[in-house]
Amino acid sequence: MRALALLLAVMLSACAPAERDIPEVQMVQEQGRFVEEGPFAVSWLPDQQITIWLPPGYDASDRRYPVLYMHDGHNLFDPAKSNFDKVWAADKAMLSLIDQGQVEPHIIVGIWAPGAARYRQYLPALVPDAAPPALTQAMDQWAGDGPYMSRRYLGWLADELKPRIDAEYRTLTDPEHTAIAGSSMGGIMSCWAIAERPDIYGRAACISSHWPIADGDAAAAIQPQVAAIWTDYFDANLGEPNGRRIWMDHGTATLDRFYAPYQRAVDDSFSEAGWAEGTDFRTEIYEGAEHEENAWAERLPEVLGWLLSGE
Repeated sequence: MRALALLLAVMLSACAPAERDIPEVQMVQEQGRFVEEGPFAVSWLPDQQITIWLPPGYDASDRRYPVLYMHDGHNLFDPAKSNFDKVWAADKAMLSLIDQGQVEPHIIVGIWAPGAARYRQYLPALVPDAAPPALTQAMDQWAGDGPYMSRRYLGWLADELKPRIDAEYRTLTDPEHTAIAGSSMGGIMSCWAIAERPDIYGRAACISSHWPIADGDAAAAIQPQVAAIWTDYFDANLGEPNGRRIWMDHGTATLDRFYAPYQRAVDDSFSEAGWAEGTDFRTEIYEGAEHEENAWAERLPEVLGWLLSGE
């Protein structure tokens, strides 16, 4: 039986569509398949690395799949590759939702964060020009040396990485079937991405979004000015939902304890732009939840179940 199983695995691999040269592949068909790429060079950005999860059945069918792009890809699947030996378990959340019939199978593309340059890559480009001096000083302490790169990162995601994924995998390419998600700095990056590029992203999960931008205590002293950075931007740029859907949330412990007043201000901007709460956007508060991967993993099935459903 063991020999037969091995032969079957080899045959399935050989019969899979010849879409790309796969640098590293883990074949576990019942649980989906991982493809690892990188690090690889991207102009004007640190070297990038991605982990792609293909859902069960991908290699045995010709169907096309929606795609979920997620920041901090190293923290999504494998604890051995994560920063803190804990992960979102994004593949497990997706498998559970698929099994329950809540969502269609999705391809997940996890984009690894670039180490010390993470803050400068994820901080939306609108912020530095709008930040008051006290916030700028706090930002400089977080950013370290080097330029802010989020405009280039957003362009690479939307105009280079996505077209390549669409060309090399069987994807559904329209905004309704293209989602982006992240936490903390990845949360604000995801909200900025769907506001800036509605031609690309139709759904976004902005989890424990770090609306204070820098140190929470420093930002709290100028909270109205910091909140206004976001509300002024969304008032001018969000527009009507037009089919888009956005999930936002936060806990109440550790870093998340700072987020409530900012999130309320953002929610007001969404409502004033004509977004219906519960239909076009949804904001949840998780009492006692901390700012860390285990908390995000615990609620990820709820997040994706609402965000990615066809309802």
